Amino acid sequence: MSDRTPNTPILPPAMLGILGGGQLGCMFTVAAKTMGYQVTVLDPDPNAPAARFADEHLCAAFDDQAALEKMAANCAAITTEFENVNANSMKWLAQSTFVSPRGECVEIAQDRIREKTFFRDAGLPTAPFLAIEKASDLEVDLSLYLPGILKTARMGYDGKGQVRVKTKEELLTAWQQLKETACVLEKMMPLKTEVSAIVTRSVSGDCAVFPVSENHHFEGILDVSIVPANVTDAVKTSAAAAAKTVASSLGYVGVLAIEFFVLADDSLVVNEMAPRPHNSGHYTLDATTVSQFQQQVRAMCGLPPGDATLLKPVAMVNLLGDVWPGAGTADCKEPDWSSMMSEPSGFLHLYGKKEARVARKMGHYNLLGSNANDVAAKVAALRDELLTAAGRPRPLA
Repeated sequence: MSDRTPNTPILPPAMLGILGGGQLGCMFTVAAKTMGYQVTVLDPDPNAPAARFADEHLCAAFDDQAALEKMAANCAAITTEFENVNANSMKWLAQSTFVSPRGECVEIAQDRIREKTFFRDAGLPTAPFLAIEKASDLEVDLSLYLPGILKTARMGYDGKGQVRVKTKEELLTAWQQLKETACVLEKMMPLKTEVSAIVTRSVSGDCAVFPVSENHHFEGILDVSIVPANVTDAVKTSAAAAAKTVASSLGYVGVLAIEFFVLADDSLVVNEMAPRPHNSGHYTLDATTVSQFQQQVRAMCGLPPGDATLLKPVAMVNLLGDVWPGAGTADCKEPDWSSMMSEPSGFLHLYGKKEARVARKMGHYNLLGSNANDVAAKVAALRDELLTAAGRPRPLA
């Protein structure tokens, strides 16, 4: 084991490591560099966005032993940008350096069956769910779970690997379409809205929760986040408390996002978690005292969480490849950002990805104002302006 323990603060200019160099890894790297740290990024993509800012880019697979050995030798602490990284690699790294979050936490988030079971065992409310790993698992009273959503247990994100089903026949067909892989059947609930709470937990167990975000999706991908959320104070308090419960139950160190369904009666059910900074927390880059990426750095370095106070109401809109004219073709062109850039309280964040494709996350835009709903309407209008210019106007709701 390393002689550096999480209780010993790791200070600049120490080398930090991150598994993954996409947009989350990029924003982490910028935060760490701004705070005075050095950063090593492990990512097999030679054009990984984080590589532009990192001190070292190990262009190798996440289970490449030589690359892992180099990280273990050079990095005072290591984190991850996404949950589908190799958890065994994280556990191996933890033998010689501090890894935040632990590979065991990531393993739970990688598998919906384990995740849902964990929530239930922690005493948190979930929608009724059925684990389906073999055909005999379907020989139960399915009325408890239908109509529902069949979700693959692993590797599903942004609406992928999910099928809505109303009857047993539709369920069987959907399971076959998903190649009879391990799945969770989750009962559809009377949904009012969706919210998320992002908690930072330190090595000493101190927690700080960012203001709860109200999230709206389009075709399974997060579209707009609104803060403060349009929910009651009781819902916000319950979401923050549940996030702390999850983090504490896991013995978690780092930034953890918990997504919730708010039901018609204003009760909450836990949907899923992400053991990392989250798309719905990108508003923190401009609207809170400390960002979720600075919190990620602080947690992995054994420092207390920063102040997560909201400075001003904000709305965040995702910018997908859809707003690039000619996305996915040789004729792809950069959008005209003049309207967004002309807003005095607007902040454009582009991820530096080499190729724009439809439905690919290419950036986001934060707009601050005196009223969150007003700025949410404004960011949606600015996004729609870009979609129209790209020849992809959205249908009217």
